[in-house]
Amino acid sequence: MGRHFTHGLISGIALAALLGSATIATPAGAATLRMAWAQDATGLDPQKQTAFSSLRLLELIYEPLVRLDATLQVVPAIADSWEFAADGLTLTFKLNPKAKFSSGVPVTSEDVKASFARILDEATAAATRANFLSISGMDTPDPTTIVFHLSQPDAPILVAMATINAAIVPAAEITAGTIGTKAIGSGPFKLDQWNPNASEALSPNADWAGGKTGVDGITISVLPDETAILASLRAGQTDFALLNDPLVATLVPDEPNLQLNRVPGLAYNVLQLNPSRKPMDNLQVRQAISCAVNRQEIIDTALVGEGKVTGPLTMPAYASDPNTLFCYTQDVEKAKQLMKDAGFADGFSATVIAATGEPPVASSEAQVLQSQLAAIGIKLDIKMMELNVYVDAWLKGDFDMAVAQNGGRPDPYPMYNRYFTKDGNLLKVSNYVDDTLDGLMQEGRKETDPAKRKEIFAKFEAHLAEMSPWVWLSTSYSYTAQLKTVHGFEPSPTGTLYSLSKVTLDN
Repeated sequence: MGRHFTHGLISGIALAALLGSATIATPAGAATLRMAWAQDATGLDPQKQTAFSSLRLLELIYEPLVRLDATLQVVPAIADSWEFAADGLTLTFKLNPKAKFSSGVPVTSEDVKASFARILDEATAAATRANFLSISGMDTPDPTTIVFHLSQPDAPILVAMATINAAIVPAAEITAGTIGTKAIGSGPFKLDQWNPNASEALSPNADWAGGKTGVDGITISVLPDETAILASLRAGQTDFALLNDPLVATLVPDEPNLQLNRVPGLAYNVLQLNPSRKPMDNLQVRQAISCAVNRQEIIDTALVGEGKVTGPLTMPAYASDPNTLFCYTQDVEKAKQLMKDAGFADGFSATVIAATGEPPVASSEAQVLQSQLAAIGIKLDIKMMELNVYVDAWLKGDFDMAVAQNGGRPDPYPMYNRYFTKDGNLLKVSNYVDDTLDGLMQEGRKETDPAKRKEIFAKFEAHLAEMSPWVWLSTSYSYTAQLKTVHGFEPSPTGTLYSLSKVTLDN
């Protein structure tokens, strides 16, 4: 596999953070991309962050070994090439010798080794630790070669590495304990200023191996009301915006100077139940909730029709017809019978948590669910939380139910093993695992034949839907909007904004 670069991000010193934020001096004539979003990052540690808003910022600053392109293919990032040994037990990467951190220091195999050692350290609480448990050792024969020794064949490990949660960070910063307090990556940008919940200013990483970028800086304004973002775009005060509210997104095509980028996403909207709490520990109760839910009604009402009913597997290569899954057609009478059989004919009360702003439809989804579950006697109290408070509660599994939007992956194993296997590092979030799920996950991890893997994960999906620890609702769309003076942005099903590396602005 030959060397590959993705050209065209953003260079220069960042200008003013839009609409009332702090001002940063900018050279005359600099082309700065003025950007806006409604939800800010909640932290700067790329290996620990789970909020979409954090990942969208950090993927402009950090790089993993490999990344996913817009067609979900694994392509080079820090690594130029990679090769599995014939027995599948060794994976060797050759690094791009030009790769440098924004500090000007070269990225070496020692940085890669230290980064994965940090991810594997339970004390780190890395978001994707469970995806890399097959790594039994790492060798660094020279500064641009890293050899991963695997305890078993691990077909999906490359896809697992293609995420900002597997970003390579400087070994020196790990030693110094400064990861998360500073943002030193090898990506196309460096973070000059972060005013939480107000603004960011980014300038180019002059040492980025991807080459010169298309503009001279990015300023990001945090505008919690997406209608204000749309107004700013209309007024020409904002060049590019990330949108999450489908209602606002549907208004963009009516604007003659604006362009909407809309792509089906891998992320999924879900009602997470907590099987460690009564009565959600009762299978019949969980199944009753699944049967009582009208998924299409939630899409039509909360998502203004901008979505599609989904099972657990949202990626095109593995997705099945949801109608083949347990109780995907609403059946209130069956739900009532299941509640009666479980000893809850009169229902029960529970609290559902949801975050303000991520996604913006969470409150509406919760209200529709509240109405639907009332039909089988379940009285839902909706508790809205600021995103950082919600994330903390979610990671601790401190909820009866949670309305969530979780990220998808092109492969089922790195998407779900951290939730639904015995070694999953987010087992506290799901509070559910059984031998069938665990066994199918391990079987699918080792299998390399695509057809056989699809069969294995179809069984996994069917069992997961029947056990109903969560109630999967829908996939939706990733939206960005831009002035027609912005060129070169390529949207992706993962929602990544990385292709801002390709944008240019009309003079």
